[in-house]
Amino acid sequence: MAANEEEETTVSLVDVLEEDEELENEASAVLAGSDSDLCSFPQGYVKRQALYACNTCTPKGGEAAGVCLACSYKCHEGHDLFELYTKRNFRCDCGNSKFKQQCKLYPDKEQLNSENKYSHNFFGLYCTCNRPYPDPDDQVEDEMVQCILCEDWLHGRHLGCETPDSVELQEMVCGSCMNKNPFLWTYAATVATPGGRLEGEEEQKEEQKEVKSEELKKEGEPSTSRVTGGDEEEKTELKVERCKRRCEELEEACRMKELEGLGGPRRVQRGAVFWPATWRTKLCSCVSCQSCYVASGVSFLLDECDTVLAYETKGQRSEEAQRGHDPLMSALDNLNRVQQLEIIHGYNDMKTELKDFLQSFAAEGKVVTPDDIRRFFEQQQSRKRRRADGQMF
Repeated sequence: MAANEEEETTVSLVDVLEEDEELENEASAVLAGSDSDLCSFPQGYVKRQALYACNTCTPKGGEAAGVCLACSYKCHEGHDLFELYTKRNFRCDCGNSKFKQQCKLYPDKEQLNSENKYSHNFFGLYCTCNRPYPDPDDQVEDEMVQCILCEDWLHGRHLGCETPDSVELQEMVCGSCMNKNPFLWTYAATVATPGGRLEGEEEQKEEQKEVKSEELKKEGEPSTSRVTGGDEEEKTELKVERCKRRCEELEEACRMKELEGLGGPRRVQRGAVFWPATWRTKLCSCVSCQSCYVASGVSFLLDECDTVLAYETKGQRSEEAQRGHDPLMSALDNLNRVQQLEIIHGYNDMKTELKDFLQSFAAEGKVVTPDDIRRFFEQQQSRKRRRADGQMF
């Protein structure tokens, strides 16, 4: 019975490798977008960067503070750190008046960063339940999702709505932030997930506007018939001018007011709202709405580069570019052609043999132990010695 239970809980090598690769890709996406060697303070309030809070230097009960990726490595190594994922428009606090020691990477810092925004995340607490993550007292497996406005992390069961599939491809605004920015409810009925059922009507209305604009332009074109007097010419010019003004008014129309006038079913104004990847492009950018965004402190919604997805994509590209400068390949450049080929062939042989060795375990569902890995490399050394001995005689 015990043996059966052990087999049921055993994770195959394939599962472990796939999970490790996924975690590595996620970490690379987050961290590669930030500098791991230089403090970000000189850059000012960085649009988006990976951040940490040090529970050793700024524990709960004191002032909240955040440090950049490089400072988490160089100035807070071995400390109790809270990983904050990424935050927008933040300037590194490491070494300022909130800390007892100076920053090792950039000592000359201002006393405070007045534009930084802090939350309970900086003390290792998250969600409306104000609990740590991971929570040792919470036995419920639940995914946490970050609100793109307040940037707090919330448990799926505390969102007040159903969590859609492919949540990583969407953006979430928590219920509190939705109520603080009520204009978003206007868009929620037609733009948010799963409110796409009215999206076709909006597109149809846009097409109708374009057709109407074309008709107005045609009406404003001068008649091909002969003009018999100055009054007729003046009427034509006035008509053209009115049509131009009408077209300009159509182009500058407020998209949000148009949505308000659509009528139809309205979304219940309660709980969090999930938005598809391109939803920001559908926000109105008229002068009045832009002023509203600025007053509410959410003008970043019009910036497509503000998204976490854009930041992670930048990090992945940076990581791929760094992988292009492989230290092994740099070392090979200093060897002659024969030596290069010998090393490359040796590396490829070992890679193939290791892959075959591990696949045999995966096929049988066995767990690879340290002794198995040790035995593999001992066999490699033995083969290498036999080849060397064969060349001597």
